[in-house]
Amino acid sequence: MSLSVETDAGRETGTDYSVADVVAVMGRVRQAIEQVIEGKREAIDLAMVVLLAEGHLLVEDVPGVGKTMLAKAIGRSIDCSVRRVQFTPDLLPSDITGVSIWNSETRDFEFKPGGIFANIVVGDEINRASPKTQSALLESMEERQVSVDGTTYLLDAPFMVVATQNPIEMEGTYPLPEAQRDRFLARLEMGYPTPSAELDMLDSHGSSDPLSRLTPVTDAATVRGLIKAVAGVFVAPAVKHYLVTVVGATRTSRDLRLGASPRASLQLLRAVRAYAALQGRDYVTPDDVQALAVPVLAHRVLLSAEAQLSRRSAEEIIGRAVAEVRVPDRAPAR
Repeated sequence: MSLSVETDAGRETGTDYSVADVVAVMGRVRQAIEQVIEGKREAIDLAMVVLLAEGHLLVEDVPGVGKTMLAKAIGRSIDCSVRRVQFTPDLLPSDITGVSIWNSETRDFEFKPGGIFANIVVGDEINRASPKTQSALLESMEERQVSVDGTTYLLDAPFMVVATQNPIEMEGTYPLPEAQRDRFLARLEMGYPTPSAELDMLDSHGSSDPLSRLTPVTDAATVRGLIKAVAGVFVAPAVKHYLVTVVGATRTSRDLRLGASPRASLQLLRAVRAYAALQGRDYVTPDDVQALAVPVLAHRVLLSAEAQLSRRSAEEIIGRAVAEVRVPDRAPAR
């Protein structure tokens, strides 16, 4: 499959972007990623929602299903800085944030940026590092800045962490702290490909690496403009109330001992705006909230002992809680 390379670097600085621009540009990004990831349209769309919502993505599944490939393809499709951090048990927090080193020539300390200083950071197997090292990401993911030796360094926009992790039952993994999970806007599971998609993968990946042929189809400046356009998507008061009620249902569920935080409400709001824009709408509907409730909320909650004994999943519990919330009338266009 051939793909024409087209970026928007030539657009004037400060040009306002519209929902139509979001659809057009992100359609090219989707097409580029699908050159590498076959048969995973829903996973790719969720990744683009997270990017436009200024969030971070947690990709969890067994080894070998394309988690890291998806993260790399996102970075390759946008002309911006991309860095990969391989999380291992001996990785230090300073490897992520950076460290001040004495420069004998200038007779002063010189800051050496760590792996977090990039537009898109690929954190591979994040749960193989110690909890102390995982915690080094907290400030940068929430505040988009890094503090080292009393000095604060701002991170360039767009900034997105795409972290992969193996299931906690696998050998050599550490569970992510609740505070760490709560900073990821969404979690997705890749799953195994369909037989037809796996056959296509054998043809495209068998003789060469498709990532090496992937070229950028947009740039960081354009993505910043699209993020600004997404922030202007209209959310009716009734839909906001519905969203808050859905999040609140996780806090009153008897199957959960920890519900979703207020941060989850804010991130779900940003996510549904991005989701609506990708559908070509400049307003949010209750359907958008229903579509994203599970991927945005499921990784933030903790199951009760009874739910764990009955082998119910967080996805199942949240899906049932959402179904029990009264849906308001569809929000009209402005």
